[in-house]
Amino acid sequence: MRCPHCHGDRSKVIDTTHDARGGIRRRRECLECVQRFSTYERAILAAPLIIKSDGSREEFERDKLLHGVRIACAKRPVSSADVERLVGEVESRLEGLGKSEVSSRIVGDMVIAGLKELDYVAYIRYAIVYLGLEDLQAVRDEIDQLLEVS
Repeated sequence: MRCPHCHGDRSKVIDTTHDARGGIRRRRECLECVQRFSTYERAILAAPLIIKSDGSREEFERDKLLHGVRIACAKRPVSSADVERLVGEVESRLEGLGKSEVSSRIVGDMVIAGLKELDYVAYIRYAIVYLGLEDLQAVRDEIDQLLEVS
């Protein structure tokens, strides 16, 4: 593993932990500059193709989903760890479906449910685009539903 500080090739593992999604976090120490850093390992499973609303198909892109969720959570009290966790959960659930193709609607539903638990404002931001809330009345109706729940 290459050290991010000095780019040395030699390091030793200090600690290893496993997470619920099957990933492994390793705490490492560079043997050349003695700096510590963490690495995260996860198995690369075949994610299904995403069927878009126009019928086209594209590969699932974790970074694309991560970018969209980060935009919804911008300037909100949502940590990057929470955003990463949400995207990781969506990715794991998609892989766990065992299907070769999945509708983009399923992905969107997973994200919107996760955002509703994280932050209502981020949820509304995402919902405006995802649910196609085209006017203020539609946005207000969605906000009213949130206020009834909380």
